Amino acid sequence: MTNIRVDKDADGIVTLTWDMPGRSMNVLSADSINEYVAAADQAIADPSVKGVVVTSGKPAFIAGADLSMLQKQTGDAAKAGAATEQTAKAIFDNLMQFNLALRRIEKGGKPFVAAINGLALGGGLEVCLACHTRIVADDPRIQLGLVEAKVGLMPGAGGTQRLPRLMGAMAALPMMLEGRTIGPDAALKGGLVHKVVPAADLIQAAKTIIKAGGKAVQPWDEKGFKVPGGDPYHPAASQVFVAGNAMLRAKTMGNYPAPEAIMSAVYEGLLVPIDAALRIEARYMTKVMMHPASRNMIRSLFINLQRANKLERRPKGVPPAKLDKIGVLGAGMMGAGIAHVTAMAGLEVVLIDRSLEEAQKGKSYSAKLLAKQVERGRLRQDAADAVLARITPATGYDGLKDADLVIEAVFEDRAIKADVTRKAATVLPPHAPFASNTSTLPITGLAEAWRDAATFVGLHFFSPVDKMQLVEIIRGKQTSDATLALAMDYVQRIKKTPVVVNDSRGFYTSRVFATYTREGMLMLSEGINPALIENAGRMTGMPMPPLALSDEVALDLIYKVGKQTAKDLGDAYKPTAVEPMIETLVVKLGRLGKKAGKGFYDYPADGRKRLWPGLAEFAPRAAEEPSVGELKTRFLYIQALETARCYEEKVVTAPEDADVGAILGWGFAPWSGGPLSLIDTIGLKAFVAECDRLAQAYGPRFAPNALLRQMAEKGETFYGAAATRQAA
Repeated sequence: MTNIRVDKDADGIVTLTWDMPGRSMNVLSADSINEYVAAADQAIADPSVKGVVVTSGKPAFIAGADLSMLQKQTGDAAKAGAATEQTAKAIFDNLMQFNLALRRIEKGGKPFVAAINGLALGGGLEVCLACHTRIVADDPRIQLGLVEAKVGLMPGAGGTQRLPRLMGAMAALPMMLEGRTIGPDAALKGGLVHKVVPAADLIQAAKTIIKAGGKAVQPWDEKGFKVPGGDPYHPAASQVFVAGNAMLRAKTMGNYPAPEAIMSAVYEGLLVPIDAALRIEARYMTKVMMHPASRNMIRSLFINLQRANKLERRPKGVPPAKLDKIGVLGAGMMGAGIAHVTAMAGLEVVLIDRSLEEAQKGKSYSAKLLAKQVERGRLRQDAADAVLARITPATGYDGLKDADLVIEAVFEDRAIKADVTRKAATVLPPHAPFASNTSTLPITGLAEAWRDAATFVGLHFFSPVDKMQLVEIIRGKQTSDATLALAMDYVQRIKKTPVVVNDSRGFYTSRVFATYTREGMLMLSEGINPALIENAGRMTGMPMPPLALSDEVALDLIYKVGKQTAKDLGDAYKPTAVEPMIETLVVKLGRLGKKAGKGFYDYPADGRKRLWPGLAEFAPRAAEEPSVGELKTRFLYIQALETARCYEEKVVTAPEDADVGAILGWGFAPWSGGPLSLIDTIGLKAFVAECDRLAQAYGPRFAPNALLRQMAEKGETFYGAAATRQAA
C-alpha cells in the first residue's frame, strides 16, 4: 500500500494511518479509498486483531474528497448528455460501493476508533463518522465539518444520515447546508466526538479505548435507537424542516441543487433504517452530480481557484520576488485595508497620507480589526501587537527608500494619482515596481507619470480588503514579466487570489460588474417596479440587488466615473437613460447613496432601509410588468455577454480567470460557475439566439459579438476548442 500505513502492535491493535505521498493533505481518491477499505476488511477478518485506530500521518486528518476525481465523474456525465441511465447508475454504484464498505466497518464486530489529529472535512469527517468512537486532539485550529455544499455537492458517504443521528437534525442541517465547521470543544458538546485529548496522547488514548473493550456497535444499529430531537414526524422536529425549507428557499432562490437534496435526504432518511437511508442519500447525490451547476461549481470554486492560488499562469523563468517592505500611499479605507493584510502577512508597511493624523487613522483601522480577532480568540494579543508594530504611519516619502513595492490607493483622480506617483519615483529604489489600486482608470495612461512603464502595474483590490479574496492584477502595455511575477508573488503572500487581465477601461471586473447595476437602472427608466427589479436581481443568485448595490458603491462615484469616461471617449461615448437619472439623483437631489443616508433607498437611522418612494417619478409605470424570468435573463445575459466581449478583446485571456474573477470579484451567481461557464452550459447557439431576441427587444447592448457567433457556428465552447485557440 502506498497511501495507508498498516501497523499492528503486540496488543493486537491495528493502526491505519492515512499518509498519501506527494500531498500536503490526505484526500479521498480512488486509490486511497480502495487501500483503506482493503486494510479495514483485512483487520476485521483477522481473528488476532482486537480493534483498529484510524489516524493521519499528516498535520491534517483528511481534507475531503479528491474533487478532481469528482470533476471527472461529473464531466463524464456532461459528455453523456442528459442524465442518462447508464451514467447515473455508474455514479450511484460507485457511491454505494464505499457506503457498503463503511457499513462493513460498522457491523464487523471490532471497535474502530478515529484519532482525529487535524482538520476532517467532507468525506474525511464521513470516514470518522463510520468509526464507533471519535476522539480529537485538543487544538483549536482543528475544524470538523461537512462542507460539500460550498462546492456544489452534498455528503455522499453517509454524512446526511450519520450526522443527524448523532446530533439531531436541528444541529446537523446548518452544518451541511452552509458548510459550517466546528472546533473540538463544540464537537464534543454537540455529540459529534466522544473525547478531546492532548495531541501528544491521541493515539495512546485511542488504543486505551480499545483495550478497555471499546464499543463495536453504532447507536443506530442498537435496538430502540431514537434520533436526538425526534424524527421528522415528531412535533418538535417537524418544525425544523418546515422552517428550514422556507429559510433555504429564501437564501438559495432555488439556484443550488445540493442544499435542496441535503434537506430531502435528511428528511426521508431519518424515517427509515440506516441501510435504506444510505441508498436514499446516494440517489440524491447522483442527481446532484449529474446537475451542471455541480460540475461548474467544482471546476470554478475548487479546481480553477486552486490553480489561481498556485500561480499557474505566473511568467516562467522569473525568480521568486524578494518582499520585505511595502509602501502604501493613501490611508483611506482601501489603503488602510491593504496595509492591514500586508502586515498580517509578515511584511513591513509604510502607510503614507497628507497628514500624520490621517495616516494614524489608517493604522487604527488595523488596530480595530486585530482587537476583534483577539476578543474572539482567533489571535493572541502578542501576535496582534506584532502585526500593528509592522505598520508605520508617515507623511514624508523617505520611508520608501528601501521598499520592494509601492501601492498607491489615493482618490480615483488622474491628477492626484500622478502627483503621488512622481513623488514616490524620487525616492524608491531602482528595482522596486509601482502599483496603482485603481478600479477603472487605464494602467497604461497612469504609467506615464512613472519613471519606467515596464515596472508599473495595476493591483485592483476589492472592499473590504480584509474580507474580499480577489485581487485583479492589470498588465499595462509595457508591464514586464518580472513586474507581473512580483505582483503575483505579493498577492499570494497576502493570501489573496490573483487573476491577471490586460489593460482596458474598467479592466475586467469593474467593466462587467457595471453592466449589472446599469441594467437595473435601465429597467427603472423603463417604468418597471423597483421592487420587482430588486427581487429579480436577488433571484439570479447575485449577492445584492442592483439598485441597493449601486447605493453601496456610491451614486456620486458612479456619476464621476461616467463623466470621466464621457470626457475620455469624446464622440465615441454613447449615453443612455442612466446618465440623466444619476445626474438628477446626485446633483439636483443630493442622493449620493448609502453613505449619505439616501440614494435609490432611504436609510433611516432608526429602521431598515427601504426603496425611496420618489423613484416612481423617474419614469411612467410600465403598462404591463415583465416576468421575473425575463428580468433574470437580462441580468445574467448582459454580464455573460460583456465577459465574452472582454474575452474576445483579450482583456481576460483564460476562461478560468474570467469565471473565478467574476465569482470572487463581484459575486456573479456562484451556482453558474461563472459567466463563461454559464454560456457553455446554456450552449453557444442557444445563448446567441437569446441575445439576438434581447437585442430586438431592448437594444444593441445585447447584440452578440463576432466571437460568440463564430463559436456557435463551429460548435465550440469556452472550456474546449476556444480556450485552446485563445491560449495559443
